[in-house]
Amino acid sequence: MGLFKDVVNDIKRNHNFKGRIIVVFFTFTSFFREKAKNKFTLFLCAPIIILYKLITDILLGCEIPASTKIGRGLIIHHGRGTVLNKNVIIGNNVTLKHNTTIGNKITLSGVDLGCPVIHDNVIIEPHSIIIGPIVVGKNAIVGAGAVVVKDVEPNTVVAGNPARLIKRLNV
Repeated sequence: MGLFKDVVNDIKRNHNFKGRIIVVFFTFTSFFREKAKNKFTLFLCAPIIILYKLITDILLGCEIPASTKIGRGLIIHHGRGTVLNKNVIIGNNVTLKHNTTIGNKITLSGVDLGCPVIHDNVIIEPHSIIIGPIVVGKNAIVGAGAVVVKDVEPNTVVAGNPARLIKRLNV
């Protein structure tokens, strides 16, 4: 898909105005970041990246670095309080709801253990925290308020602190 088709798809999939703004700006900014093959072209893209940061981080309260690897079809409900580490990998058709944190785990000695990988068609409910070098499997649902520190199997629902299996889905 081209940039225009991606943006149109983002607008159609996100029914919340803030979510549309965040996802469209992310798609636009990511497109230009990927095209920047050297420091000079990255420098030319800097105004776009700065504008993205101003709008999403400061105005809308949603921290998604432009360098984050996110597949197509991202849906963001509300966006406020959403924080993603730049090394998180998110698949296609993932839904993020407000006050979601997905980030790295750092030991007391300062060693970065890594970030989560979120597979396709995952729904992450509000106030969820997903931390560390874990995998959230395809078609999984992370319940509201869950604290996920271990892998989540595909086609399951997890919830709680720490998150545990609630249900297996017939997908």
